[in-house]
Amino acid sequence: MTQTYLPQQPGRPEPGGPAGPRAPGTSEATRLLCAGAYLDGAFRDAVIDELYVHEERIAAPSLGIDAARVLAHALRARRLELGWSAAIVLLWIVAVPLTQWLILLYLPAFLLFTLAGWIRGPLERPLWYRRIAAWYVRWTGWAFYLWALVILLGPALEGGSAGLPGLFGPLGSRPSGDERIQAWCALVLPLLLAWAVAMQRGQFAKSLTEELSRPRFPGLDADPAEAADGVRFRRLSRRIRAEQHAPLVLYRVANPFCGAGRPYEPWSLSVELRPGKDREPDPLDNSAILRRIVPLLEALRVPSPHGSPELADAVRDRLRDLELDEIVFLPVVGLPTRADAPYTARAFEEHRAHAIEEGGETRRHFLRIRVGGWGEEIVTTVFVRVHTQGGMLMLEVAPHVLRPVKQLYQDADRVAHRYRHNNRFGKAAWAMGHTPAAAGRAVLTLWRGAVSLWRLATGGHGRALPEGPVRAVRELGSDNDASLFQEMDVSRYLKSIQDRVNNGVRLALQEAGWETDEFVQKIVNVAEGATFIETAKGAIAIGNRNTVVNRTGRAGTGGGRGDG
Repeated sequence: MTQTYLPQQPGRPEPGGPAGPRAPGTSEATRLLCAGAYLDGAFRDAVIDELYVHEERIAAPSLGIDAARVLAHALRARRLELGWSAAIVLLWIVAVPLTQWLILLYLPAFLLFTLAGWIRGPLERPLWYRRIAAWYVRWTGWAFYLWALVILLGPALEGGSAGLPGLFGPLGSRPSGDERIQAWCALVLPLLLAWAVAMQRGQFAKSLTEELSRPRFPGLDADPAEAADGVRFRRLSRRIRAEQHAPLVLYRVANPFCGAGRPYEPWSLSVELRPGKDREPDPLDNSAILRRIVPLLEALRVPSPHGSPELADAVRDRLRDLELDEIVFLPVVGLPTRADAPYTARAFEEHRAHAIEEGGETRRHFLRIRVGGWGEEIVTTVFVRVHTQGGMLMLEVAPHVLRPVKQLYQDADRVAHRYRHNNRFGKAAWAMGHTPAAAGRAVLTLWRGAVSLWRLATGGHGRALPEGPVRAVRELGSDNDASLFQEMDVSRYLKSIQDRVNNGVRLALQEAGWETDEFVQKIVNVAEGATFIETAKGAIAIGNRNTVVNRTGRAGTGGGRGDG
């Protein structure tokens, strides 16, 4: 009898209810984003710029992750990279007087290697003309590199140096003892650079396989990145953790849903409130409609009837972990300082009580329904807003989806394991292959660090007026695509949630004595793709047969009855 091997699965949910919310700081998405801070310099710099340099910016909502922990590892990775980059540059500086400028023979080759990496770009499969140009520049660099080695081997092996360029001509045809030492120092420099490159890679690999390993990552107190000193980091870390999961969202007008991901066919409709034929209708407010929607959504957490309680408890559908809360969006304009943000429970309740019924433009109340799947790598969020005004009922539904983290971050465990378990020859070959471009990368790293420090010291961000989030950590680390399985899950979550929302509104109308035929008909039209809202650089289209291309989301196409 054979047994099929299954990868380790999350723990079983408690009988009769959801499994309970997972700590965002220990989610798989947080772990992979922390790993990305060591592997992706552009991501690391963007995180530090958004959360550390721009102290005046409110942290974006972090759905399923802890942005403060990602920032901690981004700062740690930068410190490590700056340290090794400084060591590489220091080797060059020390080698200049020791070799009497002989190391400049390597300069053309190293510049060409750096240029080849820039031409190829960060993509795993760049465009064909980039690959060809980078290949040509790289092999030209190898030719210059071999040329420099041949020239240096002459005086090093006491074979004369007549072929040296004019700058190095004083060595003569019969090198002295000092000249041979200078040549040997120039020949040893690439080996020292390779050692530094290997040590840096090894330190990054150790961080990925130890501190960021799956068994150790849930231990927040044992994380060395969190234990780092620094008054500024401590202060910002506390603020980020207070803001990123708060029910009060302070936003920029240009991007109110920053942090939620890409819009996924948002839609809106309005119907006339007509009394039913059976009785006089009851007054209907926004709160009453939401109270009818919430129980239907909460019922999605309960498994369908099974043959036994054990089978029901074994259900692992992510809808069992559905999160449901009320949030209020507030514009950040007018806030005197970031510390004055009204994040207390009392302040939120006051804003919620006013926003839920007022139907305002800037302060808006939403019911937020969130499902985090695949270790919080696929996050489906639906924002629902209802409003009654002038005998009309308006329903707004804005689904958003966070795509999986970038493939490079997902491969972090595999990359680090392969490097640490490689033989010595393989590690040496890897280091030598990356040594020629190490000097250029080190200079660029030190330059970026200096620019960041300069902006930190002179930007005046600490006392600037507060701003809403410009970028979200989770979105910075997201890929553009998802697998078919993940797309199927997103579709299932959205259909289940939107069906329950629509049924809740219909039942609220019916139970209050209002007619529901028009609402049901418009819901059918929405399901057929008739009423979508899409934004394209501020433009909005609502209604019948509209097609608007959205640069960051899916295009909505109308094909039926509009919402008026």
